[in-house]
Amino acid sequence: MRHLNYERSPAIPARRRASRAALMGAAAALAFGMGAVAPVGPAFAEAPSVSLAPAAGPASFADIVERVKGAVVAIKVKSVEESQNPFEGQGELSPDDPMYKFFKRFGETPQKRMTMSQGSGFIISADGYVVTNNHVVEHATDVEVALDDGRTLPAKVIGTDKRTDLALLKVSDGNKLPYVEWASVQPRVGDWVVAVGNPFGLGGSVTAGIVSARGRDIGAGPYDDFLQIDAPVNRGNSGGPAFDTHGNVVGVNTAIYSPSGGSVGIGFAIPAEVAKDVVAALKDKGAVSRGWIGVKIQQVTPEIAESLGLKSTKGALIAQPQKGAPAEAAGLKAGDVITAVNGEKIETPRELARKIAAMGPNKSVDLTYIRNGSEKSAKLTLGKLPEEKEARADDEDLGGGAAGRASVASLGVEVAPASEVRGAGGEGLVVIDIDPNGAAAQKGVRRGDVIIEAGGQPVSSRADLSNAIDGARKEGRRSVLLRVKSADGAKFIAVPVKQSAG
Repeated sequence: MRHLNYERSPAIPARRRASRAALMGAAAALAFGMGAVAPVGPAFAEAPSVSLAPAAGPASFADIVERVKGAVVAIKVKSVEESQNPFEGQGELSPDDPMYKFFKRFGETPQKRMTMSQGSGFIISADGYVVTNNHVVEHATDVEVALDDGRTLPAKVIGTDKRTDLALLKVSDGNKLPYVEWASVQPRVGDWVVAVGNPFGLGGSVTAGIVSARGRDIGAGPYDDFLQIDAPVNRGNSGGPAFDTHGNVVGVNTAIYSPSGGSVGIGFAIPAEVAKDVVAALKDKGAVSRGWIGVKIQQVTPEIAESLGLKSTKGALIAQPQKGAPAEAAGLKAGDVITAVNGEKIETPRELARKIAAMGPNKSVDLTYIRNGSEKSAKLTLGKLPEEKEARADDEDLGGGAAGRASVASLGVEVAPASEVRGAGGEGLVVIDIDPNGAAAQKGVRRGDVIIEAGGQPVSSRADLSNAIDGARKEGRRSVLLRVKSADGAKFIAVPVKQSAG
């Protein structure tokens, strides 16, 4: 399977970030460079009408660029990092390496060094609030903002939000600064976008394209809801704006799809409707407080829906409620499928996560969910989303007692009671060995995973697992639903089972 390399732009080429190039790339949309000073005031919500030819589009974007360029800035970042290798270019040396001890003996210990990087941003108010990406400034010891007129101002980091990759800065020169405004209307797929920014330190670069998709999930976090744009952007464009044809900000460019590290015409921007709420919270409190119910959720696949007897794949399946969290206190359990919040339908787990987070802590909500085919409701008070912490299974010793091992040929696994495997906990069956071509492996079960439930019932022996498989067959189901605990937490996996002949 071809690996998709999503890169987040570190802010400008920097040697210390070279090892992260495969992950961090250049995000979208460019923050602005040198040119004429734009007039003070909002970003011209009323732009002159542009005649769109059916195939060619606008004859020029020059008027739009002239209006917004004074508000687009370059972000210059200083940071300190520790060099693990006193000899540049020879790779990192660990403290256990004999050469590391040799260098230390002669005074060549790891050194701290100052690094410089750049990104993009844009001013959103006359008093100097500046929006950029969190990953542009997250390691900064000193931040400066380079304006379009050539001046450089010191910047203060007001607040950052890792989950949406947004940051808010503040600059001031004693005068009103040119600024741009958020778009009030969401762009449609096919609408034009203009990106202005600072790729590779080339401030004031302008590219144009269209919104090529909405609602993209690129695996960056639980609140992924990106605009996909094809305006070319590169390293150093992170945090810059994507404008509509009225000169209003429709997105904050943050990532690109790049197998090579350079632009291939697929960029991702945080939608304005998400960014403006986060930025408002950062301005007000310096941080974002999100609602939390305390569950691990997953998509309802057609196989899982069939195994649970559901008529639809809509909703969010609870794979694991957290102990003491609001959901557990309200009686929600693993296997429940949340279908609505305050009467509003939930289509996907990501939609549930965004809706709950946006409501904030201490809000009372009504959840509608399905359990064993029946619709139920629960009322709970949202908690505050804590720092992300996940319990991980310790799978160092997967030997298992020889007497406890058992093969389940229909799934292609060999299992042992978790109580007999050090570090596996006291519940379920540990997958000691697995056939890479078997049904379980093909659905993502791995060696070291712990099967907690099968067919909705706890399992502690091979007989329990076999009974669940037989029960699925007797009910005419094509799959047996397993609840599996791995390093990433618990989740449901529907594994196909062969029907008995005759």
